[in-house]
Amino acid sequence: MEDIRARAVAKGLQLNSQHIPSRATTFNRLFAPIYAGGLLALFYYHITSFLNSTSLGSFFISVSLFISDAILAYMWATAQSFRMNPLRRRQYPASLKELLKKDSDFPALDVFICTTDPYKELPMNVVNTALSVMGFDYPTSKISVYVSDDGGSAMTLFAFMEAARFLLEMTYWAWPK
Repeated sequence: MEDIRARAVAKGLQLNSQHIPSRATTFNRLFAPIYAGGLLALFYYHITSFLNSTSLGSFFISVSLFISDAILAYMWATAQSFRMNPLRRRQYPASLKELLKKDSDFPALDVFICTTDPYKELPMNVVNTALSVMGFDYPTSKISVYVSDDGGSAMTLFAFMEAARFLLEMTYWAWPK
C-alpha cells in the first residue's frame, strides 16, 4: 500500500483529502458549555432531591433518576469528541484507477469468512458472502478467500459443495463455445 502512495505522490495524484467544517465546529463548541451547565444544574437538583427525600420510595426514585441521567450525560460527553473536532474525508477513485492499470499493481487481498453455528448463521448466507467476495472486480490472482468453519458443520460443507457445483454449471453456460 505504501508503494501505491509513493507512486501517487510521484505522479502528483491525490488519493484522498480531509477537512474540518468550521461552521459545525464553532456551533458545537459554543453549545457544549451551555449543555454542560444544564447537566450540572440537573445533577444539583437530583442530589438535593434525594438528600431531602422524606420516604424510602422517593429516595430510590431520585437515586435511579440520578443514575440514569449520569449514564446519559456520560454518553453525551463521550460523543462530544466527534462534534468538537469533526473530520470530513473525500476519496478520489479516478486517481486510484490511474495508478492501478495492470493486475500486478494491485495489492494482495485476503478475505476471511468465519462461521461456527449453522443454525445461528445460515450456511446459505455464508455461501452468498463467499460468492460475493469472489465476484469482486479485482484480479483473481491477487484475492484469496478463506472460510473458517469452527463448528465443522456438515450443513455448511454441503452448502459450499452445492455452490461449487452451481458455479461449475454456470461457468459452462457463461463461456462462449
